[in-house]
Amino acid sequence: MTAFATADDGERIAFEEHGSGVPLLLIAGQATGMHGWGPFADALARDFRVIVFDHRGIGASGEGDAARYSTRAFAADAVAVLDAAGVAAAHVVGHSMGGRVAQWLAADDPGRVRRLVLIATTATDRAGGPAQRRDPAVIADLLSGDRARMLPLFFDDAWAAAHPAAVDGFFHRVASRPALRGHFAASRDHDATDALARIRADSLVIHGERDALTPIAHARLLADAIPHARLLELDARHGLHLDTPTVVDAVRDFLLPEGQRH
Repeated sequence: MTAFATADDGERIAFEEHGSGVPLLLIAGQATGMHGWGPFADALARDFRVIVFDHRGIGASGEGDAARYSTRAFAADAVAVLDAAGVAAAHVVGHSMGGRVAQWLAADDPGRVRRLVLIATTATDRAGGPAQRRDPAVIADLLSGDRARMLPLFFDDAWAAAHPAAVDGFFHRVASRPALRGHFAASRDHDATDALARIRADSLVIHGERDALTPIAHARLLADAIPHARLLELDARHGLHLDTPTVVDAVRDFLLPEGQRH
């Protein structure tokens, strides 16, 4: 059942809860709705109280002023969701742009984050050497809106063919053009480099070695900059939280108390 939080500017942020246990907030990527978590959220709901939400401008959430979107503002929306759910502190998992949002949440509101998982994300895309730069052709594929061009950036072909519902859920979005532009700009302009040292939560950085959207050098920089972080590199692409079973197992084991780990 969908509920609504009220953001600082009065916009409504749609969220849902599944499962029971220690709260776990999932923060989705750029222009991705809360149902895009699909089987990843379902698997974690067996052990946690999973909370998912639509970023402003996406799905059932209000749009607000898309020209003012930023990852830091999205983090404030995430806090509003925790408040509406009555959650003082939660584990937080962010994928791609959601990982950028999660960085601000953990740095600015450290008391709200128990443990932090950052999947396929960056501290910034605005600087760095060749190993950190995206191929312009990859960006063009991402912005094309053509699923046939985007799908190979995220998923292995065999997995995608075997899991059409999960693929549809991930790529389905309800958003205006201004909101889509606002999401892209927020993600592109993210720079939390100077804030990472403020993150107190034990952190796990997970990244695919074949991630064309986000070169793996970014993950290594994140893991080095966050005080209590470790890095898991996998043979995977950008959508590894869905098509790589090792990811959900690693997240579960990292978040569960030692005696409950599988």
